[in-house]
Amino acid sequence: MTSTANDGGVALAVEGLDKTFGGLHAVNQVSLTVRHGSLTAVIGPNGAGKTTLFNLITGLYRPDAGKVSFYGDSLLDLSPVAVARLGLIRTFQSARIYPGMTTIENALAGAHLHRHKAMWQHMLWLAGARREERELTARADALLDLLGLKSFRDAAATDLPMGSQKLLEIARALMAQPRLLLLDEPAAGLNDAETADLAELLRAIRDAGISVVVVEHNMSLVMGVADQVIVLDAGSVVASGTPQEIQQDERVITAYVGQSDAVPAAAAGGA
Repeated sequence: MTSTANDGGVALAVEGLDKTFGGLHAVNQVSLTVRHGSLTAVIGPNGAGKTTLFNLITGLYRPDAGKVSFYGDSLLDLSPVAVARLGLIRTFQSARIYPGMTTIENALAGAHLHRHKAMWQHMLWLAGARREERELTARADALLDLLGLKSFRDAAATDLPMGSQKLLEIARALMAQPRLLLLDEPAAGLNDAETADLAELLRAIRDAGISVVVVEHNMSLVMGVADQVIVLDAGSVVASGTPQEIQQDERVITAYVGQSDAVPAAAAGGA
């Protein structure tokens, strides 16, 4: 696999991506570049094609045309599992929590790609398997603590409030050790305090060298954390630039909700 140092190289390149469902052109010749170690936000009105774009990038859908590459490796024709093995990990618009499992067990499920001991070794609880389990559990506990979920550690994950379930999904994604993290509306269901904590978490993830692409409707969050903002409307890119540039772009204001206060200024202390 191509290795890219933390030098601002290209993590994700999308070129001329196209997808039609029946008569609906869901993604129309979309091109974008995500730099290594950056935080990119994708915004736009409902039905703009944002989640479809994620599904095309991660192999859930096959594009009709276009190219997708991850650190120089083509993602076309790869299964979602193969894409994840390369280090491109995503969350979903609605939190996907595994029922019948505790919060810590849900977090640990994200590490399945990085378990090196065979299943029979875990079943027999051999020394190497015990050591691996301790290391993974310690990492999961640290993430739950960071995300304010420690008190829910041994509770049924499905009993968590919706906002906490969204944070748990991020913890599970981080357990997969992503090189690039795609987050689909992570602030949905969060209150103001939780959203502020999420902003700090997103900055910390980026500063740790993990590239992030986030689809989000919370414009204060987007403008406070993003390095680059890409605006979709009716499946097409209508604008891209820094948060400051996007705030002044009349095309964005018109496309998003058609009112002058649609794209608020970045919150104080934002990146």
